[in-house]
Amino acid sequence: MSMFSTALILRTRNIARLSALQLPSRNAQLFRQYATKITEPKKKSSTLKLLLIGGAIGGTIGTVYSAYDNIGKKKATTKDLTPTILKEKPDVPVMRKIINPNDKTGLDIILFQFQTCPFCCKVRAFLDYSGLSYSVVEVDAVLRQSIKWSQSKKVPIVLVRSKDGDYVQLNDSSMIISAISSILVDPVKNDIKDVQKYYPVQKFEDVYGTLFDIANKYFLMFQDKKPKISKELFDEERKYRSWTDNHLVHLISPNVYRTYGEARETFEWFSDVGQWNVYFPEWERNLMVHVGTFAMWLISKRLKKKHGLTDDVRIHLYDACDKWMGALEKKQTTFLGGKEPNLADLSVFGVLCSMEGCEAFQDCLDNTKLGKWFYDVKAKVESNRGYRVPVSFYELQ
Repeated sequence: MSMFSTALILRTRNIARLSALQLPSRNAQLFRQYATKITEPKKKSSTLKLLLIGGAIGGTIGTVYSAYDNIGKKKATTKDLTPTILKEKPDVPVMRKIINPNDKTGLDIILFQFQTCPFCCKVRAFLDYSGLSYSVVEVDAVLRQSIKWSQSKKVPIVLVRSKDGDYVQLNDSSMIISAISSILVDPVKNDIKDVQKYYPVQKFEDVYGTLFDIANKYFLMFQDKKPKISKELFDEERKYRSWTDNHLVHLISPNVYRTYGEARETFEWFSDVGQWNVYFPEWERNLMVHVGTFAMWLISKRLKKKHGLTDDVRIHLYDACDKWMGALEKKQTTFLGGKEPNLADLSVFGVLCSMEGCEAFQDCLDNTKLGKWFYDVKAKVESNRGYRVPVSFYELQ
């Protein structure tokens, strides 16, 4: 693990400790923090306009496969931000719904996503494995009209309806998973508005600009229910959830865009699985593929340098897979969670799932022992997932 990853983990732990100290005493007694067993087409544009839009695409998708900028060394201010609460859900087109007849939670969940974003894949893997019903809004990577109502333009964004009818906005993938997991412990008593307060969004201003972080995002909030597994297992789960966010995800972009040919193959796969030809005008689909390919091929070189990767980026990806499989072999269990995947299993699976149709993924299967575990998790996720109900692109929900 790099010095930056270590520093970020230590910093996150410090934020968690500070946040815990600030919790109201009454609520602090009610909630315990644990991990769990339970992620009209427009007219033809000018060349300059196409390049500008292409740059926007590259920047947008680049943020999907990379993490936030490095934390500055000199902190100027720290401020807790007020959570975003909507009186009604945005008037945007829902592309499809996942309906699970066995879902008795009554949760109304809307996921705003890019289909192949690793962070979005994490959230979907968690929602599907948990057997939850939810709506999906596929975000347009160019215009992003479906999230114009949100101050945050990064996906995934999740809206969860509270018991009083308002919609609470959740942004960070790990926080989304932890918050909804906390509700699932006791859907009757726990409400998203109450749970959300234990994941304050903090804004840091320093010499490098603005950084946002979320306290306690790898922790779950329980009321009077006591987990049945040990603290050591919870710590292990949090460790690998953090490792997924701070190390594994940074290896995806440099590998799937390693060469121009691989970058083009990746975008064609994105188009197929994301159904860009269905949801977006043809000119926009072609722009996303052609210009996005070139932009991300260039960006991947910068990301390789930023994260200290050698020219043979596959080796770093193989090493990460070996590290993960080594943890499983040490436990001698099918999953890190034992007989069933835990949140760490789902996080690692989700990130790797984002490149399943790429050459890099096949290379991982050929050069590591990843395959059996990956497809075992996939089988669990798919067996629990509800059925898809397509919704007309022009139907406003």
